[in-house]
Amino acid sequence: MKPPGKGLSEFVAEANEVLDALGRNLLALDERRGQEADPDLVNGVFRSAHSLKGLAGMFGQDRIATLAHSAEDLLDRLRLGKAELSDPVLDALVEAVDVLQALLAEAARGGESPELAERVKDLSGRLAAVAAAPAPPTADPLDAIGLPPEVRAVFTEYEEHRLRENLRKGLGLWKVRAAFDLADFDQGLARLNAQLKPVGEVVSTLPSAEPGDGSGIAFDLIVGSRARREELETALAGTPGKLTPLSEAAPKAPLRSARVERVAPPDTDIARLPDPPAGRPNPEPDASLRSLTQTVRVDIQKLDALMNSVGELLLVKANLSALAEAARSGAPGQPTKSLGQELARESRSLERKLDELQKGILEVRMVPLGQVFDKLARLVRRIARERHKEIDFAIDGGEVELDKLIVEELSDPLMHLIRNAIDHGIEPAEDRVRAGKERRGVVALGAYQKGNHVVISVSDDGAGLDVDRVREVALEKGLLTAEQAALLSRRELMNLVFLPGFSTARAVSELSGRGVGLDVVKTNLASLSGIIDLESERGRGTTVTLTLPVTLAIIRALVVSVSGRTYAVPLNSVLEIISVASDEVRTVERREVVSLRGQTLPLTRLGRLFGLPEEPRARHFVVVVGLAQNRLGLTVDELLGQQDIVVKPLGGRLKHIPGISGATDLGNRRTVLVLDVGALMEEVVAPERRVEFS
Repeated sequence: MKPPGKGLSEFVAEANEVLDALGRNLLALDERRGQEADPDLVNGVFRSAHSLKGLAGMFGQDRIATLAHSAEDLLDRLRLGKAELSDPVLDALVEAVDVLQALLAEAARGGESPELAERVKDLSGRLAAVAAAPAPPTADPLDAIGLPPEVRAVFTEYEEHRLRENLRKGLGLWKVRAAFDLADFDQGLARLNAQLKPVGEVVSTLPSAEPGDGSGIAFDLIVGSRARREELETALAGTPGKLTPLSEAAPKAPLRSARVERVAPPDTDIARLPDPPAGRPNPEPDASLRSLTQTVRVDIQKLDALMNSVGELLLVKANLSALAEAARSGAPGQPTKSLGQELARESRSLERKLDELQKGILEVRMVPLGQVFDKLARLVRRIARERHKEIDFAIDGGEVELDKLIVEELSDPLMHLIRNAIDHGIEPAEDRVRAGKERRGVVALGAYQKGNHVVISVSDDGAGLDVDRVREVALEKGLLTAEQAALLSRRELMNLVFLPGFSTARAVSELSGRGVGLDVVKTNLASLSGIIDLESERGRGTTVTLTLPVTLAIIRALVVSVSGRTYAVPLNSVLEIISVASDEVRTVERREVVSLRGQTLPLTRLGRLFGLPEEPRARHFVVVVGLAQNRLGLTVDELLGQQDIVVKPLGGRLKHIPGISGATDLGNRRTVLVLDVGALMEEVVAPERRVEFS
């Protein structure tokens, strides 16, 4: 299969961004279910569908253009009040986003599947059907307010619809006449709209029937508002300095005058829409939530900073070249000591500039987790409806940033966890009410930065994990003997759910119960040098916590020596380094431990772990590493210093070696292995997760 051309790659990147925006706005509409849709929000969704249609047409993607056009027609009827924001409408629009994503993925791969083509055909028909459904007939309130024909004639169809909606809600209509200086009226008009938005809806802006003087221009703004005259006057009062600017740098266009005039009184109540019938889309297999493009949008200021760093590096290079030439030619009057000092100075300068460049490159790679969180919100909505469960989805920390590649790798593990929480965690509404809980369950997704790591949690307030059932399944599958099960703690039993093939589901559903999911999550997290932890309380809910490094691109490492071999330990996992005597090491429950400030610290001897010959030593260096709440001491022979490294993945059979995340070149043509702290934690701190099938 041929890779997509440059033009297609650009289309996929831009269309993916449009679809992401469309999906976010649809979710915001879904949150207003049962309420009047925010007209700005509906317009935003409409514009996104229109943009996607035009973009797809430009690149010859006819199937995407056709489906986007069908969605655009429905959205146009919705924004004009000809269709209701009902469950069938929202379901069709949300499914349209999913299908458009699938079409975009297919376009990126260069293929075309008959199944997807059939799904597009069915969905286009459903979009047309819900768009054609007639809106309930109502009297036109505009006929009762006596607008002059010449005024009504200039309103667009959309503006007339918004006027009707304001009247149906019992709002008053006001005309605001505002005069501006001709030179910068556009800025002043935009600022006036911003002033009025908190107190009402600016339905239309028209050239005033009473024009301004020779040096100005006047407009009539039609505003729907519940506010009294005094509140509107307050919103318009004051000098130009009291108007809200569009940006700090925007010049203030003076508002020369403004007058408020009543157009129509509030005389009707809000029209109550009938409860819509519940719609349910056909279950579809979950597609990967990974982005279709590796494109990252970068602030131009960050690129400027990178260019400055490169320019300064070129100066350092020129200086180093001059010094090298002087040393090679042995020029008289250039003492060796002086030359060494110059080289040392340029070396320090080079180190500083490289640090700046490295920091800048890492910032460019960082993207907010919200890119994945927003997609998961659509997934929650669909799965909840398929499983007939009432769920509120809470998101916090979408602004936290991670390396783009890590964010992409996180997409599927988070999807597994969310799906598990809905299918296994949240109970049906009737069961929750009988248990004394709120009818609607809560699934929460949160993230925060902790040092050089990011902590992501997925929690639910559902039934929690049944530890007795976990023990029962482990015994049934032969994962444990009865004696082993009796020795395991509650936390150790819970962690058995991360074993391959483990499932407590008594029946296989469309979503889960096949024993595939949590073991995949754990494997994917290990490949990112992350660690997973689970806490659950029966009847109260479950929380799964993921701890990940901010980036895997360029990291600072502690270089150590063990039995004559050299290893690199990621410094973002190193808490401290201590020296202990051999007689301070104790054995507790067949594990070596040492006491550290009154706490018991488990130890692992790297030489023994990797099968290397060990030499007896009176004292050992212990590198204390930590992820999440776990702590581990790694005993090493020597500390060789710190160094920035670029981790390269291992290929073939070597990539699955436990405890090794990759390899790096230390700059002296020596390749060393990089330790995977997360995997070492799993091996030593949580050995119960390594139970094998008998």
